[in-house]
This record gives sequence, C-alpha cells and structure tokens, in this order.
Amino acid sequence: MESANILNDIIYKESGPAISVLFQTDATKEVRIVFKQGQCMEEHQTPYPITVAMVEGELDFGVDGKILNLVKGDLLNLDGSVPHDLLAKSDCIVRLTLSKSDSVQRVESVPSS
Repeated sequence: MESANILNDIIYKESGPAISVLFQTDATKEVRIVFKQGQCMEEHQTPYPITVAMVEGELDFGVDGKILNLVKGDLLNLDGSVPHDLLAKSDCIVRLTLSKSDSVQRVESVPSS
C-alpha cells in the first residue's frame, strides 16, 4: 500500500508547470501537475489513455478544436493519440493518471511556459 497527499509540499515553478509522481500502482502512475496562472502545456498527445482530475483552480483543456473549461472537482478521460493542450486560468493543481506503460519523462518533455 502507498499513500500520498496531493496538497502537501506544493511548489509553483516560474519556468513552467511543476510535475511530480505521487506514487505508482500495478496499472497506473499518479502524477501531480502544479500550474501558476497563465502557464501552459502546448499541444501534445499520449500513446495511452489518461485521466485528468482538477483538484484546485481553473484550466482550459483544448481538444478536438474545442476548449473545455475545467474547474475544481472536474474529471476528464481522454483516449490515447488525441492531441490536447492545457492553459491555467488560475493557479491549479491537477492529478494526472497515466498508464504504467507511459513515461513521466514524456510529460516532463511537453513544451510549456
């Protein structure tokens, strides 16, 4: 058993979103992404499905030519190979669930500001 608190040790980076692994299970990697207002992750895609959970804040999630406004409590599931981008409308804390086969380094390499 592993446990973590997504709200502990929050650090906002000036250079782009702060990405940290909370823990891994047999099937997933649970990742926290912390955005300062105005920070973004440019369009990218993952080879595996993901789940995005808004813990705090407001985020514009661009997908399929639409902008989905996500707020605290919202959940979003996205199939693999679907291009998407993120823009923080306020300071945000996001929980990202990745497939165990996916790489956190891939997430860290997404162009951001």
